[in-house]
Amino acid sequence: MSDLRHPLLDLHRQGDAQLMYYAIGESASADAAAPGPPSAWIVEAFDPVPVEYAALRTHAAIFDMPHRSTLIISGSERQSFLNRMLTQELKDLGPFMARRSFWLNRKGRIDADLRLIELGDRTIVDVDILAARRARTGLEAFIITEECAIEDASARFARLSIHGPASAALVARLSRPVSGVPIAEIAPGQVAVVEIAGAEVVIDRQDTTGEIGLELLAPMDAAASVYQTLSPSWAERPAGGQGVMPTGPLARRIGWHAVNIARIENFWPMYYADFGPDSLPAETGERTLNDRVSFKKGCYLGQEVVARMHALGHPKQRLVGLRLDVGQTPGATSTGAGNPLGLPDAPQAVTGTMLVGADEPGAPAVGAVTSSCLAPMLSQAHIAIAMVKWSHASPGTVLFAQLDDRRIRATVTDGGPFVRR
Repeated sequence: MSDLRHPLLDLHRQGDAQLMYYAIGESASADAAAPGPPSAWIVEAFDPVPVEYAALRTHAAIFDMPHRSTLIISGSERQSFLNRMLTQELKDLGPFMARRSFWLNRKGRIDADLRLIELGDRTIVDVDILAARRARTGLEAFIITEECAIEDASARFARLSIHGPASAALVARLSRPVSGVPIAEIAPGQVAVVEIAGAEVVIDRQDTTGEIGLELLAPMDAAASVYQTLSPSWAERPAGGQGVMPTGPLARRIGWHAVNIARIENFWPMYYADFGPDSLPAETGERTLNDRVSFKKGCYLGQEVVARMHALGHPKQRLVGLRLDVGQTPGATSTGAGNPLGLPDAPQAVTGTMLVGADEPGAPAVGAVTSSCLAPMLSQAHIAIAMVKWSHASPGTVLFAQLDDRRIRATVTDGGPFVRR
């Protein structure tokens, strides 16, 4: 994929960013253009992850998200059409409101995890880059006579996010209101349109990390100006990044690892990480399910499967939180060649780690870890999101994870955030 979809890539390279390639079944060198969609380069980190994470938790941090795509749905019948297609109730989705929903296939599996942003004259849909094409073509196939059109506008817009307790106040100070909710007062699910660096930017609030989270949609040709207006230049960064960048007026530039740690602490399951195209809505956990599915609305694609599962009471498996007993975890190591990101040097049950229900030879698998981290807000406790069989999903259930040459205890949590802010 060309750098056209990555307007900040050169800027990130100038900042000595560690980059990772976001795609399924592909790989590429960071010095060459990626081969083709769907793909994106994401910043892993600019500086030691603990420093970036601290900025997110204490002030404000900005993250570039080229792995997100944008669909724009227009037409006078778009809302009634979407309400017949998607899992969430949308009849009351008024201007300057945002809502999350699933797009299912006929078998009730999740083809896309969507966030809909209503502006009155059009609906903006935020979706993972790997699911955008499937969502657009799938929805378009059901447009028969409706006054409704779907455009993939990903090449025209860039998406950024700002996380932290000072994020709303920071953006309010550096922007000019255009329409919608005042930024300084924005609540989850609300939308504002502002002007930043001369460009019109659509902002909605989604607290992915447990802190105030603002999702920004900016014109592609203005993305660099918006990003630089909201964050310090590299000239202001302490040598080597070891000190905390000045937090006074602006947001620190951060990468994926800091955001990912915070969203795991908030138990915020992610499409293509914790669940995906083979998952049923009921498997995503009660918090995610209730956030994206209405059990009171009329028919939509895949509803029979959802309703049948709801009537039965539970799926065969579901996402849960885990606290893993790995003993004392050392602090962050040095940031030398062996650990440039400054992450704690400790054993960790990584994605795919098998879970069993008993600490005995031959015990059958009952699930697997989908995401994990050492949680700074919990004194580096080892926490994880995992997909496990229903019979082993109750809070307090003890499982065992294979870690190196030993098995460690993993206790199922209550399904809420590990860290409550």
